Amino acid sequence: MPLKTNAHPRGIRLAVTLLSGLLPILLGFVILYMQAERVLRLSSQQTAEEATRQFELMLDNTAQAARELLPLAGQSCIDVNLALREQVTRRPFVRSTNLLWDDTLYCSSLFGDYHEKMASGDYANGQLLLIKGNPVTPDTAFLVYRLSDGKRGAMSTLDGYHLSNILRLIGRQTLLLLQVGPHWLSADGSFHEGDPPEFPVAQNTLASSRYPFSVTAGFPEGEVWRYMSSEYPPLFSLLLFFGVIAGFIGHVIQKRSSSPTLEMQRALDAAEFVPYFQPVVHALSKKCTGVEVLMRWNHPKEGLVSADLFIPFAEHSGLIVPMTRSIMQQTARLLARKSASFDEPFHVGINITANHCQDLALVEDCRQFLAAFAPGSIHLVLELTERKLIEPSAITHQLFEQLHELGVMIAIDDFGTGHSSLGYLRQFNVDFLKIDQSFVAMIGIDTLSSHILESIIELAAKLDLAMVAEGVETQEQSDYLTAHNVNYLQGYLFGRPIPAADFINALSDD
Repeated sequence: MPLKTNAHPRGIRLAVTLLSGLLPILLGFVILYMQAERVLRLSSQQTAEEATRQFELMLDNTAQAARELLPLAGQSCIDVNLALREQVTRRPFVRSTNLLWDDTLYCSSLFGDYHEKMASGDYANGQLLLIKGNPVTPDTAFLVYRLSDGKRGAMSTLDGYHLSNILRLIGRQTLLLLQVGPHWLSADGSFHEGDPPEFPVAQNTLASSRYPFSVTAGFPEGEVWRYMSSEYPPLFSLLLFFGVIAGFIGHVIQKRSSSPTLEMQRALDAAEFVPYFQPVVHALSKKCTGVEVLMRWNHPKEGLVSADLFIPFAEHSGLIVPMTRSIMQQTARLLARKSASFDEPFHVGINITANHCQDLALVEDCRQFLAAFAPGSIHLVLELTERKLIEPSAITHQLFEQLHELGVMIAIDDFGTGHSSLGYLRQFNVDFLKIDQSFVAMIGIDTLSSHILESIIELAAKLDLAMVAEGVETQEQSDYLTAHNVNYLQGYLFGRPIPAADFINALSDD
């Protein structure tokens, strides 16, 4: 009897232990799943908005060509052919221009005199038509913009390469397609007819308010789980840890869950976070023109700790702000004594996150940093990381405005890999793009990545932004980037991150 009596409470305790351990894990997974869905919906919406805006800009250019040619409709093709070709030459996205009279195409910049009946009913709202190809390029889709005034008509075509390029660049992490009437274009440049596919996750369809087309963005089946496994591994580990501890000793949960913050606060007080410098060289001269300042944790027991292991906790706890301030102060103290010997302004890059953009304290940190150097001897570059989204607000706009007034430059770090890179270009006054090392690593290996890299370089050139390529490890990569007018290079080919004092000593020996 005593054995039976004792067995029952033990079974209950075991059940309670299992439930206590499983409940926070299951609840955490549900919350993370809902958060991942919300992030993907927001990303899909932003992607569709950005793609729509880019297509409207391209169509504005194409429509302008048609408007300028419309008054020439009805004139002899010989007399106006030069004007048609001039529009193609002047406008970067226009592939060809054509004139119509009474719904008959009679003059083309490609073929000269021509005769083909064009049914206006085929065009969405009488304006746009997505076509698979023409006799010159039968496998390349293009978009036709048509403008009519009575019997007169003018058409300008937009090359499908530019359309698919936008779909690939903007929708790198997203399924994205462009639909015009019953036809649609996928990111690989393929032309399709009929209803487009349904995207299983976070589908968002946005119709342009200015032109008869729509953009659909979304994600494939299983993207929520893929996103969670990619973005939340530390949280999964924390959930499991929390579940195990919750099943045994409740008060240990609080002690263990706060231990990373307490340990980092101790390390901050002990000045264990130290700056490491990685050189940035000028692409043409290969001369060191600056450094990126990287944070490392010199732990008394564990040794040197990589930033990837503690920065997420630092951001989550808010300690990243005083930690960055400490790194800036150490950098200024070590590097300032060399500033008078710099022949030209030395670039100093420092990473900032969304935590730094919640108030204006960063302005004063930068002001003190610059005051430590000889006037005009350095360029301070703040690199926006994307681990946490920087929300545009009155404070952030005021912050970046005051930073620029102070002479501080802004760079987007790891451009092309985050959901918000293009949004940052639109919302903030950016000076530099830092090309992510994943694109650099595929130079000469992967054609698609090379196309994306070229598109990024072309985008930066059009926006008049300086470029820094990260992760340069081979001479082939260096030569390629230099030939494509990338301004600065950074990577193991030119130097690994080393302690700031060692870098300054090496600089003194040159």
